[in-house]
Amino acid sequence: MNRPASPRLARRMSYIRPFHVMDLLARARHMESQGRCVIHMEVGEPDFPTPQPIVDAGMAALRDGHTHYTPAAGLPRLREAIAGHYHQRFGLDIDPNRVMVTPGSSGAIQLVMDVLVDVGDKVLLPDPGYPCNRHFVRLAEGTPVALDVTAENAYQPSVEQVVNGWDDACRMLMVATPSNPTGTCLSQAQMRQLSDAVVARDGVLVVDEIYQGLVYAGEEFSALALAESPIVINSFSKFFGMTGWRLGWAVAPLEVVEAMDRLAQNIFLAPSTPAQHAALAAFSPETAEILAQRREAFAERRDFLLEALQQLGFRFPARPAGAFYLYADSGAITDDSFAFAQRLLDEAGVAVTPGLDFGDNQPQRHIRFAYTNTIEKLEQGVERIARFIAR
Repeated sequence: MNRPASPRLARRMSYIRPFHVMDLLARARHMESQGRCVIHMEVGEPDFPTPQPIVDAGMAALRDGHTHYTPAAGLPRLREAIAGHYHQRFGLDIDPNRVMVTPGSSGAIQLVMDVLVDVGDKVLLPDPGYPCNRHFVRLAEGTPVALDVTAENAYQPSVEQVVNGWDDACRMLMVATPSNPTGTCLSQAQMRQLSDAVVARDGVLVVDEIYQGLVYAGEEFSALALAESPIVINSFSKFFGMTGWRLGWAVAPLEVVEAMDRLAQNIFLAPSTPAQHAALAAFSPETAEILAQRREAFAERRDFLLEALQQLGFRFPARPAGAFYLYADSGAITDDSFAFAQRLLDEAGVAVTPGLDFGDNQPQRHIRFAYTNTIEKLEQGVERIARFIAR
């Protein structure tokens, strides 16, 4: 009996690249299961557990029977708490109805792209940048357009790049501050210039702020402070340490939120109810104190790893100011960062992410190091890298 032919995949899937770091992580986990010790510098996930006040709130929600659907846009109390967070931290008055709670920030990005991007619309994206963003554009039948950013502009798009890259098909510019993979930030003046350039062309500026709170140099701000407010994406994953809870949010104009709400009803129905109740404790004073201590720990790790890697020959022409990543120019050490990362894992037991995951802008000479591990583990990792390079 002949086996039935496999279903034909949709053509759009030809544009969806694998996330190589997940393959490396799987290999690392397999090595660990065989008794190998692996130092993890690859995954963008805080090593700290979710703060206890958030865990307690989640457990209380389960005990109290909060396990039913919420509105698709999220618990009203949580939308109000998020709006209150912007007021308390940045002095901004945000209408809670402009807040859309989503299943992770990825859910927010998907909804934004699907409600704003039409077939053939172009979306400008920095390269290197978070790889999933271009895939969300493709899923919306849009066209991602890479802007090759450089260290001279701290790996952030310049106004000149946006103006020169914009044409009649352009719909959107998406930026991130702090950025993944580079850890660099836009200043408020730069954000204003980008916003003005996009608004003048009847476009939409989308700002990824999911690493907000993890900024170690300069004054932190939200792009929502701009007169022509962009759409802002944020998350409970990174700063708040709730990666596995899968909860994020977007702040957008009311008419955009209404459309996102409508679409979310059909795609997600609603975010996780226990996670939303847990997230209400994310803004408590007790949690804020814990998160402030963790931020200081991340800053200490950054300073240690940056200096240690520089001594090994890695270059950082743009100093990272936030998130928990170092994007290293490894050209003096290797001309194939992907092969280097594979060998470093197999032979030295250190997992890092090759530049290939973040775009086509000189990926072969760049490596992302995540300092989501203890100083002691980072020290061990640096020692192993040093021995590996010296071979």
